[in-house]
Amino acid sequence: MITKIDILAIGAHPDDIELGCGGTILNQVHRGKKVGLIDLTAGELGTRGSVDKRKQESNKASKILGVDFRLNLGMKDGFIKNDEKSQIEIIRHIRKYQPEIIICNAPDDRHIDHAEASKLVVSSSFLSGLVKIKTKLDNNNQKPWRPKNIYHYIQWKNLEPTFVVDISQHIVNKMEAVSSYDSQFYNPDSKEPETVISSKKFLDSITARSADFGRLIGVEHAEGFISNKLVGVKSLNDLL
Repeated sequence: MITKIDILAIGAHPDDIELGCGGTILNQVHRGKKVGLIDLTAGELGTRGSVDKRKQESNKASKILGVDFRLNLGMKDGFIKNDEKSQIEIIRHIRKYQPEIIICNAPDDRHIDHAEASKLVVSSSFLSGLVKIKTKLDNNNQKPWRPKNIYHYIQWKNLEPTFVVDISQHIVNKMEAVSSYDSQFYNPDSKEPETVISSKKFLDSITARSADFGRLIGVEHAEGFISNKLVGVKSLNDLL
């Protein structure tokens, strides 16, 4: 059975999506789009928290974002590979949900899983459109499907975006979704070891970046994306 959606957002770890494109997800859900999320790993190598805790946090964040579903593929944290086994798993989900757009990790970043997940999604999206690659779902053959485009959200590194999305109306809820991961980010009551993302400065940097992207297009907050292929518009009026 095909459960078609408009947008599929994929992250290497729970919280990648919220940090990178949470405001855009809220924007699209608000516009009536059907959105699904996939986390590739459970984030089990994280210094803080646990798999069970991260699951609770991602469930809470998903409710705030208002998405149609969220799945975890159980790949190995720290060891994501762009190999045939992983590609077939992603292809099955692309063909099941038939998204028009896929959003995924940054193509270059501090965490090794982010760039590898980015490559995995791009490879899988291409292969998903090939007729001779056979996959099944519930013993039924799946039809080829390729999204119209893939957009990469920006993470730790300050990469140059292809375009930015106005999220001014959604910044409060985005940060609420991010803060659902209280085992990972700033929590003055936590007794766990400090990490590069557990300080208040890190959370402040998320809103500072969105404010800076917003400044560039004359709005309060925006998120930046790198397009996997050239972006075209039908009219100059499509641009802000």
